[in-house]
Parts: sequence; C-alpha cells; structure tokens
Amino acid sequence: MPSPSSSSRFDAGPLNSNPPNVPAPAGGSAHDHAPAQPSGLRKSYTVSSSHSSTSDFERGGDEDNGAGPSGERTVRFSAPNERTSLLSRERGHGTFTAADRKATMSPANASDVDSLPGFPFDTPTDTDLDFSAYDSEPASPANGEGPASGKPPKKRKSWKRHLSSRITTQKINTSRHLARRHGVKDTPGMYLSYYLPVLVWAREYSWSYFKGDFVAALTVAGMYVPMALSLADNLAHVPAINGLYSFVWNPLVYALLGSCPAMIVGPEAAGSLLVGTVVKASVDLGRGGDEDRVLHARICGVVAGMAGAIVFAAGVARLGFLDSVLSRPFLRGFISAIGVVISVDQLIPELGLNHLVAKHPGVGHGSSVEKLRFIFGNLDKVHTLTAIVAGTSFLVIMVCREIKRRVQPRYPGVAYVPDRFLVVVLSAFLAYWFEWDKKGVAVLGTVEAASHQTFKFYWPFQPSNMQLMRDSMGTSFLIALLGFFESSVAAKSISGSEPFAGVQLSANRELVALGAANFVGACFMSLPAFGGYGRSKVNKATGGKTPMSSIILSLLTLFTILFLLPYLYYLPKPVLSSLISVVAWSLIEECPHDITFFLRLRAWPELALMSIILLSTIFFSLTLGMAIGVGLSLLQVIRNATRPRIQILGRIPGTNRFENAEFFTDSPNDRLEFIEGCLIVKIPEPLTFANTGELKSRLRRLERYGTNEAHPALPRLRQEDSNKNIIFDVHGVTSMDGSGTQVLEEIVRGYRERGVRVFFSRVPGGKDSKESEVWRMMEKSGIVELVGGEGHFVSDVGDALKMTEVEGEE
Repeated sequence: MPSPSSSSRFDAGPLNSNPPNVPAPAGGSAHDHAPAQPSGLRKSYTVSSSHSSTSDFERGGDEDNGAGPSGERTVRFSAPNERTSLLSRERGHGTFTAADRKATMSPANASDVDSLPGFPFDTPTDTDLDFSAYDSEPASPANGEGPASGKPPKKRKSWKRHLSSRITTQKINTSRHLARRHGVKDTPGMYLSYYLPVLVWAREYSWSYFKGDFVAALTVAGMYVPMALSLADNLAHVPAINGLYSFVWNPLVYALLGSCPAMIVGPEAAGSLLVGTVVKASVDLGRGGDEDRVLHARICGVVAGMAGAIVFAAGVARLGFLDSVLSRPFLRGFISAIGVVISVDQLIPELGLNHLVAKHPGVGHGSSVEKLRFIFGNLDKVHTLTAIVAGTSFLVIMVCREIKRRVQPRYPGVAYVPDRFLVVVLSAFLAYWFEWDKKGVAVLGTVEAASHQTFKFYWPFQPSNMQLMRDSMGTSFLIALLGFFESSVAAKSISGSEPFAGVQLSANRELVALGAANFVGACFMSLPAFGGYGRSKVNKATGGKTPMSSIILSLLTLFTILFLLPYLYYLPKPVLSSLISVVAWSLIEECPHDITFFLRLRAWPELALMSIILLSTIFFSLTLGMAIGVGLSLLQVIRNATRPRIQILGRIPGTNRFENAEFFTDSPNDRLEFIEGCLIVKIPEPLTFANTGELKSRLRRLERYGTNEAHPALPRLRQEDSNKNIIFDVHGVTSMDGSGTQVLEEIVRGYRERGVRVFFSRVPGGKDSKESEVWRMMEKSGIVELVGGEGHFVSDVGDALKMTEVEGEE
C-alpha cells in the first residue's frame, strides 16, 4: 500500500470488478451499528491518494490536491450481483496479472487511462462501434467557422453512420468489442452467416457427405411420401397432392434457414387432423360441400399460411421459449386424444363403410363416440376384401416396425429397409393385377391439383379469404404451437456432433425457419409442415448429416409429382388408412408410461388434466378438448406466476445463517431460532404487477401465524408484539415495475402508521450503486424516506438485527 504522500494512484478498474482488500480508515465507520465484516454487496474502501473524490476515469489524468490524511477519499465498488454481465470476465473484470497489479499502483498519465482493462466498455468510441467516419467539411468564413475564423469546424454525421447507429444493437456492440479484443475479424458476413446457415454449410460441404445424404433422402422419401398422401386425403380432407407439396417446398426452405442440419420437415398427423377440423367446420357452416376440392385446398393454404406467419412472427420477436408454455400433461393428453380420434376415423374406410357415411350426415363430422356407435351398428355391412387389405397392411407394417426396433441395435442396416414403401408398391401392383377397384376396394385414383394446374401460386391472405382466416385463427395458432414443440423436441434429440461447427441450434432461428417454410408452402396450398422426430431419426440413422438430404428429398418429391403420379392410380385407400393407423398407434403408445409415472408421483392435477382433455375430445370434439386444455394450462401458468413466494426466516442455532422456517420441523434437533419482536421476511423474486396482488394478504398471514400454510380461519397465533420490527430480505428482488413498487410502498406505509420499524436487507446493487433499478424505484417512490432514510438499508440480516437492538434501546 503506498504512503499517503505518494503520487501513485489506486486503479479502481471497472465498476463491477472485485476490489482488493484495503483496510478502512482509522476513524471507523460512520454508523455505530455497521458490522465488523460488512457484506460484499456494499463495502467501503478508503484509499490514500493524491486525488480528490473524483474518479480517475472522469478526470482523465493526475492532479495533485495535497497529501496526507486530508487527501483520503472513499471509493465504493459494486460487487457482482444478479445484473452483472456474464461477459464480465471477458471485459477484464478480475483478470489482472501480477504485472497489471504492479502497473496500477504506479503513476499514470492521462493517456494511460485508455489502456486500462475494460475501459473501452465504459466509454465506447466511434472506432469501437465500427461506425463510418465523420464527414468533416470546413465551414465557410461567413459562418464564423473554419480555419479562417480560428474556430474548429463542426463535424457532421454521415448518413452511413446514422443508419448504422439505428440498426446496431448492444449485443452487436459487445460482440465487436470482444472480436477486437481477441483478434477476431468482425465482418457483416459473420452475422449474416449466423442467420443464413446455408452460407456456412454450403461453403464447407464435401462430396463425402453426398452418398449418405442421398441414401437417407431416398429412404425417407420411400417411407414418408406415401404417408403425405394419406395425411392429405384421409385426415386433412384436401387433395392428396397438397400433402406432397409439403415435401417439396418446406424441406427446401428449411435447408436454407434451419439450424438443425439433420432434421426433416414434413406434414404431421396432428396438424393434418386439425386442418381437417377446419375443413369440416367450413362445410358445416355452408361455405362449401364435401366434394368442393378447390375450397378445401384454399383452406389448407390459409391455415398453413397463418400458422407460418404466427411462427415467423414469434421468431422475430425472440419467443423461442414458447415451447415451454404448454405443460407435458397437456401435450400428452392432447396428443393421445388425437391418436384415439385418428384411429376411430380410419376404422370407417378400413372397414369399407365410406359409402354408408353419406346416408348419415352427422357421422362424418361427429364425435369419436358417435362414429364408434355407427361402426358397431353396421358391422354386418363391412366390406370383407377392404378389411382384409387394411388389416394385412397394418399387421405387416407393425411387425416390421417391431423387428426394426429390436434388431437395429445389433444390425443398423435394417434402418435402410423401406417397409412402408414396399407395402405401398406391392399393394398398388396387386390392386392393378387383381382389379380390386372393380371388387369394391377404393383406390386413390387420379392425383392432381384442385385447380388442374400443378404448382399454381395462390396468395393465402387475399381479402376474399378473410372469413376463412377468422374461422381458422385458433386452430392455426395451436398447429403452430404443437408444430414448434415437436420440432424443438426433435432438434434437441438429434442435435450434436454436426459436421459444421458454424451452425448452432437456436430456438428463435428455428421459429423463423419453420415460419418461412410454411409461409412459402402455403403459397402453393401445402399442408402445414414441421420437424418430426421419427423422420429425422430415420434420416440421421441412414447417413443423412447435412441439410443436403432435405434438398434431395425435395427433388425426389418433385420428380414423383412430375412423373410418378399416374402409377399411384391403383394405390388402395385402405392401405393409406393403415399407414395413418400406425401413426395413431405411435401417438397413443407413450400415454400408459406417462400415466404410470404420474400415478407413482401421486400427481393428481396432471392426471386430471390429461383425463379431461382425453374425455372431452373423445365424447365431444377435438376443438373443445383443445380449448379446455389450453385454458386449463394457461390458468395453471397464471396461478403459478401470480402467487407470491415470500418466506419467513429463522436463524439456525449457533450460526449466522437464516433459512426458510417452513422447511424445518418442530423436533428439538431440527428447530430454528426466532428473534423476539422481529419478523424476517424474504422476498425471493422480482416484484411485478403479476405477483403483488396477494402480497398484502400473504404478509398478513405470516404476521398472524408465522407460515403461509395455515388456514385463515384459525385465531391469531403470533402476538402483536412479535412484529415490532419487520426485516425484508430483498436479495432476490432483481427488478420492480411500477405496480409492484406501489404495492410495496403501501405495505411499508401501513407498517409505519402502526409504529412498526421497517428495514431492508441486501438490496440488489446497494444504495451506493446509482445504477441499481431497485434502489432507484425505492427512492423515487418514497420508500427510503418512509422507513427512516438510507440507514435502514443494510448489507445483511444480521446487521438489521443489530439495528433493531440499537433503535429499540433508544
């Protein structure tokens, strides 16, 4: 430590850096109640220096203001807290070497300030921000400026610098500083490559990947292109070719924008079924008939476009956390309900009862219970050959699926066997050879667009579609939410060990990519398409490592549409229904595991939510089950968000530690000490309008009973004298909004009017940090003045207890 008379100075460093241990002045603290070892949240350090109290950063150089004790100044540091930047260590915080420490205690010139670690982050310069240079033009002598007048010319910002300052964010500024510090070249292309991953993987793509990508795309096409036909024709009730469009445009766009190289985007059973509900609702409302293919295709495009727009907007708004809004019980209950609905729907074409549905108009658009009643009432009219074809196809696919599941760990090559494609080709050949269509078996027939023009562009957001958009708004939102949830699960499950280090998985970029893909597909009236775990797993298992497999899949589907559709004429519809039934089985088979798990945990609310969604969907409709499930999930989220989590603290005997009293029992070996006349309340979360509504009633319950678990019907258990002093431990209150501050001010005012002393412990940032949002809100709202000034804001609970003793004696 330098002597008081030395001209050296103490380098404060960045405001968030950890100060060295400097002894306090001999005069002692300004407050008698200050602890011997004050908390690190608010320490005072007195440093002998030739400077006045002005910071070196503000002065820009050394000035000699005298030496000795009179020149002592108090420098306060803000220790790292919840608001401290995660990049603090990169910015030089706490990274001094021995040479740095030696240098900071030596005399420094004004020019040395710029070289201090972390200094450029405090005062960024134009060069730091990488702006264009100022356009300086000498003013004319008539203006009294310029060289002729002796006055320095004014500098005007160029339009390039003005535009850059408008679009540059704080995160980009920080990234530029870090790049310069570590010698990394900072270019616009680096940021563009992050948002357009194709610029990364296309540059690094090697032909060694092509074989695996091609084989994987061929395998996925053989298994899932027939599935797209089934989803469109049997679930969405739109022309079958619209399902193929989803494998042309969506994988192609996702390959350019997506951040998960191995994920394959395509139509899903849940989304297709929801599109079918919109189609049926439009028919019920009299906007078209069951055979109006043009209207059904338009509805498909509108739903896909709205779902894409919702997902895209969520990505731009950085709402990648939306996949956590819906609870696991809701998703499991809803997906299982969809599986049951799909299974019952497919039983009608699998049994050859389609021709009877037209005679019972309420059955086709009715609930699953009504369809089951219809099926059991017409078992004597089942078409035998149709049932045999459907049952055999379903059995073969399920057996192959089980064999793959058991054999694949030992023989990975079985994943390449396109069992579904073989079933489709063989059934189509048998239907042609044995003329099943003339024996009553329904076949796919001619596959063509509703407008008779392949790949006709149709803008989905035309004014004439406004009524359709209103009808499908809620369903489109649910399709977007479910699609993104399944995509995020698939991306997280298959991500890792990607060949391109520059492509990083990002939830927000996934939203943008999926939204753009569906938006482009909607312009050609494709089904909504999102990432699927099954498809993506097959793609990765068969050698697909890069987005090129998605592009090859798009090309293969395009080839199918242009050249192979006539060969699908004799494809039996019962086989397509059996493909859908296999998907429905996979949706249901995980439900028993979840039910068993929740039963073991005795998680009755989760089981009740699953049961309500499942029963309401089966007995009424998919729309009602969806609405009830979303409503109950949102109510649960709101309930958890608005419930205050305040705690009453007690001291562990023999220590200075304070713990939540509700975690301890009344046994002699597990008991806390409660200080007479003091109520210590911990608020472990930010105070906002959402969670302060019940704060007063919760505090009142703590005052009366000492716990939040007591029923309010009990008489008062804690005496009034037990609440002479209220100590709020607000270390967890990292932020406060206006409503939360107002409620806290009313609480404090009520205590003061009753003569209760109020203390605040561990305010984030501390009263000495002028940048602390919490302290600023307390000061402006009058809370600081109400409690008796800054002296009632201390560094820890122990200091607050000492102050209660001091003020109690007074």
